[in-house]
Amino acid sequence: MKKFSYILIFLLIATTQSCGIYGFTGTTIHPDVKTVQIDYFPNNAILVEPTLSQEFTIKFQDLFLQQTNLDLVKSGGDLQFEGEITGYKINPMTATAQQTAAQNRLTITVNVRFFNNKVEEDNFEQTFSHYYDYDADAQLTGGVLDDAFLEILERITQDIFNASVAKW
Repeated sequence: MKKFSYILIFLLIATTQSCGIYGFTGTTIHPDVKTVQIDYFPNNAILVEPTLSQEFTIKFQDLFLQQTNLDLVKSGGDLQFEGEITGYKINPMTATAQQTAAQNRLTITVNVRFFNNKVEEDNFEQTFSHYYDYDADAQLTGGVLDDAFLEILERITQDIFNASVAKW
């Protein structure tokens, strides 16, 4: 019975100990990192959707506030993100028998510069992109545009998050 108690205590200690840089959200944030700075991402694409920059920036900031315990600051963050939206384009994807588009694809591309001021070897500059397919008969306005932004921005912001602090 005494041997069983030692094994139980060992397992309890082993399962409750942590290396100090792993979080339950899958992040590997250094323990010294306390703040994140996410600058406004201007829309430098040839085709400009007026609300895209603001929606992207807010969605990206919200992701960090929800999935980490970092404080959002306007300057001097331990983690810093800056960049620009470089692509916003609509292309026909599939054709009908009448040689017209049956489906269109909206693609958004974002260039990101990430600076980890505590662990500088984590710094990177990378382009992230995602798309949304929609019926060619639909106009890319209202609910269709909202659905497209929701899917694309969720995917791009999560990809940036994974590349910077989850190391996926």
